[in-house]
Amino acid sequence: MMIKNWQQDSRKTLKSAKQCNNFLQTKQFKEQNFSIKIPLEFANLIDKNNPNDPLLLQVLPKKNEQSEPSEFCSEPLADGKNSPVAGLIHKYPNRVLLIASRVCAIHCQYCFRQNFDYSKHDIFSNWAAIENYIFSHKNIDEVILSGGDPLSLSDDKLQILITQIEQIKHIKTLRIHSRNAVVTPSRITAELVAMLEQTSLKVVLVLHSNHAKELSEKFAKMIQKLQNITLLNQSVLLKGVNDSEQVLSELSRRLFALGILPYYLHLLDKVSAAEHFLVDDKLAIKLHQQLQKNLSGYLVPRLVRDENPEFKTWMN
Repeated sequence: MMIKNWQQDSRKTLKSAKQCNNFLQTKQFKEQNFSIKIPLEFANLIDKNNPNDPLLLQVLPKKNEQSEPSEFCSEPLADGKNSPVAGLIHKYPNRVLLIASRVCAIHCQYCFRQNFDYSKHDIFSNWAAIENYIFSHKNIDEVILSGGDPLSLSDDKLQILITQIEQIKHIKTLRIHSRNAVVTPSRITAELVAMLEQTSLKVVLVLHSNHAKELSEKFAKMIQKLQNITLLNQSVLLKGVNDSEQVLSELSRRLFALGILPYYLHLLDKVSAAEHFLVDDKLAIKLHQQLQKNLSGYLVPRLVRDENPEFKTWMN
């Protein structure tokens, strides 16, 4: 099997505290429970002279020093409680989410699925049960591919999956959530572009970027190939990373210049060891109000919190 450029790029990865400390010329990295994984393309965007670089902080493991009982836990969204079929999560009436892959190109230290048991949720081995479930729920009109990251799948596997979803006639929309496309832009292959443009489904690609520094020149070049599909972005509000009106405004403007609409600004999912990323609700609402005041409406992402069982949009 021929290894493609994006697969080669995804293998060029820092995977230990020692490698990170050597490459980034720091002593900040230490091994913690959630393994380290940083693609070189992302690592090269980090300012080695800034110990508080916003990209660095997202991938830097921190020890949980909180001794008192906390709202933070290993699985804050309790996905398993909303999984009637292995590999499928059904929380909202008209759409289901599929755990398309257990792999992601980068390990963000605020990831709410860092403790998820992916071994029980292989959608390919369990496709018959997933297909039967979706067929039997005619109110479902949208399938969301998540993970891990669905773009960690090969083009061939992704094509098989999309073809299978196309056979379910009441499914109209395919939504793909991906951070890989941002941190490994070479993943936007000609084959992927053709696949997404040729499917009978309406395709929405939701990218995940938190800071304008992540939107590299290479990403800007590659994302232009996908201008014929709907491109959205979701961010997580992270203390020290993007908890300022200036940073969030710059991100929105940069995204729009690339043809991507700001979609969601998520409040932190309270996963253990991510306590240091938490932004107070009052500050979050204040920041969102400032964005509403200073940006055109289409540049303002919705401020949201993902909860179990309901997804709440914050209204100011």
